[in-house]
Amino acid sequence: MKKKSLIAGAALIVVTLVFSVILVANFNGLKTLTANPQIEFKTTPPIQNINPNIKGLNDAFVEISNKVTPSVVYIEVTGEVKKEDNQRKFDFFFGPDFNFEEPPLHGSGSGVIISQDGYILTNNHVIKNASDKGIKVILTDKREFSAKLIGSDPNTDVAVIKIEADNLTVASVGNSDNVQVGQWVLAIGNPLGLNNTVTAGIVSALGRNVQVNTDSYAINNFIQTDAVINPGNSGGALVDINGSVIGINSAIQTRTGYYQGYGFAIPINMAKTVSEELIKFGKIERGYIGVSIKDVDSKEAKGFGLDKARGVLIQNVIKDGAGDEAGLKPGDIILSVNGKEVNAANQLQTEIGSKRPGDEVILKIFRDGKEFDQKVKLKPRTDNSNITDNYLDNNFKGRNNSEQKQYEKIGLTIIDLTDRYKKEFDTDYGVYIQNVSPYSEAFTRGLRAGIVILEVNKEKVNNVSEFDELVKDKKEGDVLVLKILLSNKEIRMVVLELK
Repeated sequence: MKKKSLIAGAALIVVTLVFSVILVANFNGLKTLTANPQIEFKTTPPIQNINPNIKGLNDAFVEISNKVTPSVVYIEVTGEVKKEDNQRKFDFFFGPDFNFEEPPLHGSGSGVIISQDGYILTNNHVIKNASDKGIKVILTDKREFSAKLIGSDPNTDVAVIKIEADNLTVASVGNSDNVQVGQWVLAIGNPLGLNNTVTAGIVSALGRNVQVNTDSYAINNFIQTDAVINPGNSGGALVDINGSVIGINSAIQTRTGYYQGYGFAIPINMAKTVSEELIKFGKIERGYIGVSIKDVDSKEAKGFGLDKARGVLIQNVIKDGAGDEAGLKPGDIILSVNGKEVNAANQLQTEIGSKRPGDEVILKIFRDGKEFDQKVKLKPRTDNSNITDNYLDNNFKGRNNSEQKQYEKIGLTIIDLTDRYKKEFDTDYGVYIQNVSPYSEAFTRGLRAGIVILEVNKEKVNNVSEFDELVKDKKEGDVLVLKILLSNKEIRMVVLELK
């Protein structure tokens, strides 16, 4: 037994030695794995001969950023909340003795330095809720200053603030009248707290009428760009490839609250004019014609006898305003101001908005197939000249026994004016719109029940019979030029095409 054990042990030793030899044979040729700190990264660029056009553009962007960024500042605003509404809510739940304290508002934006001694151009909406000493300016070199408000203009969204400093880097101002769609631009500002941010894009459109300010006197005439603009960019610089500021970034159009490709800047020529007046006077005194206006479309051009859609249509003339005194009438079309063509309402607003009360302008007017020049002496804005463009949706309830007629081709149902309606509208002639068919021609052109039609193709109408006499022979494709009266006594011109 002992002998067998010895033989088994010897055999095991032999097997182990053989297996060890095999292992050594298999791994003998492998190198030992050790860390190598001397990895040689490839540094030769794959493109040796860079396209000189691309290289030049790249170098231009770098140079612009270096030169212009120091002239753009970060603005931090602290404001006080009007707590009346929230206090009422707390009174309702907790009683009138509950003392509700709103935390202060905080906001931020950008600004452009326009003088070495500290004048800074920004947006009105950036600083409009600032409390006293609630505007702080931080320069690119991290210096901080308290700024004071010099003046602001809500109608152009321009404001000027000032810090006490010397030898600041001043932005170069360009000429926005020379800006062209498609040209390269850079937006410089402080979006979303990311200070000194530069983005690039092109000018996407000019003269955009984006309703940033819903006041009827607001001048909405923007440069559109696809350079990335986000909250915080407001008041920053939009610059061209020369590094000149051509616009002050103001707004974005978005469904999310953030960039979706559509940014808007105030043309620098407008911002410059406004800022100069704010610095000089602390406020803006603007001249007004005293008219309600709209763009001319193809139907209106046809209705008024124009060769094509051009000019700006006068919808209403304010009593005792500059236009009224100059003899302007609803239905007149303004073709130019001081020889400069205007083909959009915001173009006309921009031209007139640069003038002061007392200034005279020459308007080229189209009326009854003829063109003539009319001198207008501008007047200041008055409270009773406020113009609203909202149509009525206000139906007078109740029926009467007056004549009624429906016009299916345009979607209108009209009735004679009763004594009640004449008193309500302060007119002794016209016909009353009782109903407008949904999605009809009248509906899409803005007519609603509760409006009085005073004229058809410049002919007064006293009743339904006269209205019918003027329209009964009209055929498909013909147009009707209606002079209408709203319940707020505003006059409008509406053109309908028979379907």
